[in-house]
Amino acid sequence: MTSANRGPISKKNTHSKFEGGPLGPLFYCRYIATRRAARKDEGPLGSLETTLTTLITPILDELGFELVRLRLTGARTKTVQIMAERADSTMSAEDCAQLSRRVSARFEEEDPIADPYVLEVSSPGIDRPLTREKDFIRWEGHLAKLELDRMIEGRKKFRGILAGMDDGHIAFDIEGEEETALFPPAWIVQAKLLMTDDLIRESLRQAKKHSSSPDVADMADEETPRDETIETQPISANDP
Repeated sequence: MTSANRGPISKKNTHSKFEGGPLGPLFYCRYIATRRAARKDEGPLGSLETTLTTLITPILDELGFELVRLRLTGARTKTVQIMAERADSTMSAEDCAQLSRRVSARFEEEDPIADPYVLEVSSPGIDRPLTREKDFIRWEGHLAKLELDRMIEGRKKFRGILAGMDDGHIAFDIEGEEETALFPPAWIVQAKLLMTDDLIRESLRQAKKHSSSPDVADMADEETPRDETIETQPISANDP
């Protein structure tokens, strides 16, 4: 399953806002909290991401969540995006809110971010990022796109079908090519699923399996899910 002609490729004042739906794999849920700056000293973004991951890991473990991705972006006002789910790939609206409250309290206590920041806690959604080896195994057979940290045959971005893992490498059937390519995970800058009817149907099946809601059960028999998003207006942390 290797390609001979591929070279290196081988097979303190906060406001919050909540948006969400009944089940993470189906409906995107996001909890947003904003906070003003308290001080003016911190390290590089990469180092800060490591610090934040260390701070939230005990909370994730306690509440029964797995971290899909923590990403820190922005300059003067940073955005801390925490994407998480349970082991069965579910993430309810209540889960999002609970995790956000706990993380917000932890950040308030430790004060790890010097600049103003926005905290976003969300489910991965259907067209989810692929960040762990088990993601590439779990979603084998589905359409995805990969971006590498280097040029391979004149490009960094590839589109194709996930083919699982092979000897520690990500197996990927690139569109328009016959052989399966193998990419070292360290080369991947980002990877995500692409929305297809098959992916939607699979997400609906998984939702039906893990939900007792009759609405979700009905949707599992439909071709595509209904758009159901819950959104609340920004509120002050001091409001009753």
